[in-house]
Amino acid sequence: MDRIALYGAGGKMGFRCARNLVKSDFDVDYIEISPEGRTRLAELGVTATDAEVAARRADAVILAVPDRVMGKVAAGVVPLMRPGSFVMILDPAAPHGGKIPRRDDIGVFVSHPCHPPVVNDETDPEAKLDFYGGIKAKQNIVCALYRGDEAIYARGDKLARTVYAPVMRSHRITVEQMAILEPAMAETVTLTLLYTIREAMDEAIRAGVPEAAARDFMLGHVNVIIGILFGFLGIDVSDGAKKAVERGRTMLLKPNWKDVFKPENVMAEVRAIVDAE
Repeated sequence: MDRIALYGAGGKMGFRCARNLVKSDFDVDYIEISPEGRTRLAELGVTATDAEVAARRADAVILAVPDRVMGKVAAGVVPLMRPGSFVMILDPAAPHGGKIPRRDDIGVFVSHPCHPPVVNDETDPEAKLDFYGGIKAKQNIVCALYRGDEAIYARGDKLARTVYAPVMRSHRITVEQMAILEPAMAETVTLTLLYTIREAMDEAIRAGVPEAAARDFMLGHVNVIIGILFGFLGIDVSDGAKKAVERGRTMLLKPNWKDVFKPENVMAEVRAIVDAE
């Protein structure tokens, strides 16, 4: 059983990992420098470990730190690690952007949660409200082997299924493909459009529609549109709705919006994330 060192264990993402690791069979060192993060860890009954000690004895290091400092943290940790160990990164930006130091005797595994799907079979009210996953709601994950052999992938996949539990499917893809999914697909496109959807609801409210009515109407229609467009209902949108979409595209989208997915633009998005001050 691998010994794990979780860096950033009291942070936003790290604490989600810590909650599952503390219940696992892994031996875990929790590294956290902020007083607030250490207070959160104390709620789990664990105390922070010295960062250098943890790196030297770890079989696997999870870097749950912000992308903007990932390169600096990795530069301090990777040289201390034992041969045959591996680094697990929770986002593709840093490895795709070349921020993880290279050691031929150290593996690099990348994994990211898909988060619980909108269409699901959850019946527990708490699971229904577990939007991020990793607590009660089931979710899928994506995994990639950036450096190392198949044994590193198997160990990484096992660790990822633990920190993101409960997990339904683990999809194996490449780091380049993961960067297409995020930031390009999930953030540059989807998050931007969902901001627009929320702003559209706010505009309806400003135009005089009661807030509760606008919110119920919006969330209900998002639900049924997902059912139609993702093939759950086996029907098509109405002809009138298609006309509205044709008009909406000319008003809301640039003709070349799919250029977001060109490799050079994906890399530009990654650089903006990992090189941010």
